[in-house]
Amino acid sequence: VQLQASGGGLVQPGGSLRLSCAASRAISNINILGWYRQAPGKQRELVAAITSDRSTNYADSVKGRFTISSDYAKNTVSLQMNSLKPEDTAVYYCNGKYLGMNYWGKGTQVTVSS
Repeated sequence: VQLQASGGGLVQPGGSLRLSCAASRAISNINILGWYRQAPGKQRELVAAITSDRSTNYADSVKGRFTISSDYAKNTVSLQMNSLKPEDTAVYYCNGKYLGMNYWGKGTQVTVSS
């Protein structure tokens, strides 16, 4: 499974960004799709995940601000990020769990700064 993320950039505090991750195979068959992030000097952490039956899970720090969604027709998983804060600054990675394997896309930088 190949995953390609896009949509990062520079945004002011309070702004919004939408990340998108395109998969090389039907995402309906992928057990869990998620977004992780890694800030400088910190461990990679789960931001949000969605299962094949579209159950979702969010880190406490992003609940109410971020929304993960999947589009089976386009084989994409997206992360809508609203009310962004400077502490959301990180490299964001798309992840897929399929048949017991972990797949990672290249990261996309999100910088929240005035």
